[in-house]
Amino acid sequence: MTITAFLFPGQGSQYPGMGKELSANFAVVRHTYEEADDALGFRLSQMCFEGPEADLLLTENTQPALLATSIAFLRLLQSETGMEPAYLAGHSLGEYSALVAAGSLDFGDALRTVRSRGRFMQEAVPVGTGAMAAVLGVEADVVADICSEAAQGEIVVPANFNCPGQIVISGHAAAVNRAIAIAKAKGIRKVLLLPVSVPSHCALMSPAGDRLSVTLEAIPVQQLAIPVVSNVEAKPYTEAERVRGLLVAQISSPVLWEMSVREMIDSGVVRFTEVGPGKVLSGLVKKIDKTIPTWNFDDLAGFRVFERETV
Repeated sequence: MTITAFLFPGQGSQYPGMGKELSANFAVVRHTYEEADDALGFRLSQMCFEGPEADLLLTENTQPALLATSIAFLRLLQSETGMEPAYLAGHSLGEYSALVAAGSLDFGDALRTVRSRGRFMQEAVPVGTGAMAAVLGVEADVVADICSEAAQGEIVVPANFNCPGQIVISGHAAAVNRAIAIAKAKGIRKVLLLPVSVPSHCALMSPAGDRLSVTLEAIPVQQLAIPVVSNVEAKPYTEAERVRGLLVAQISSPVLWEMSVREMIDSGVVRFTEVGPGKVLSGLVKKIDKTIPTWNFDDLAGFRVFERETV
C-alpha cells in the first residue's frame, strides 16, 4: 500500500475562479460549496468562482473560501478515487482543513471559526503596523540573528520555516524593514516584503489568539480519525483535547512546515497530494525532498490526470 499524506494550502493560494470548473462537473463539489453558503449565510461560492479579487483578498473571506475549496476537492478525491491518507497536514489556515478531513471539526463550524479567525487577525494589528518578508537562500540561524539585531524593542521573528532557504519573518513593520536592511547589508540579496495586511505567526497575534480561544470553546471537537501533523510541533497527534490549544498557539507561533514534511517522510510517507487550489505546497515539498512524488489538481483536466496516474 502506498503511504500518502494529504496537504492543505493556506493563504496565498486563493484566486478568483477556484473550484468553478470542478463545481460545474461534479455534484459533490457543487454541494460542498452550497453547504458552505448555507453555513455562512452568504454566497461564498460566488466569491470563489467570480471574485472580485479585492473581496476574496479580505482575510475574513479568504480563510473560509480556501477551506471550502479544499474540502470540496477532498470530497471529490475521496468519492471518485477512494484514496485515503495516512497523515494530514495544512499550512497555517490549512490546518483547519486537515482537522475537518480528520473528522475532528464539523465543516460548518470550521467555516464560521476561520471567518472569525480572519477578522480577529485583522483587528489585532492596525493596517500598516505589521509586515512580513521572505528571506531566501539563508540558513535559519542567520535569519534568527538578523531578527534579534533588528528588533530594537519591537517584534520581528521567523514565522514560517517553509523549506530549505525559504524563511518568512513577521512583526512590526519598522522592525521588518530594519531586518531587510540588515540582511541586504550582509549581502543577502533575496529579501522580499510580502503583500500582506496581517503579520501572522508572531506575538502581535496574541490578542487574536485570545479571541479565537473563546470561539473554539463554543464548538465541539472530536477525536481525530487520521493523525494531523501540527504546525506548532511538527508532530502527529489524534487527541481531541489537544486541538483547541494547538490552534490557539498556532496563530502566534512559527509554522514548522519543513520539519512537518520531514516528519511525515520519516514516518513512511512516499507520496504527497495537495488538496486545494494551486500548487504552493507541492513546490515546497519538492524543495524539501525532490525524490518524493507530489500531486495536485484544481481543474477538470488536472483531476483527470490525477485520477489516471495515481489510482
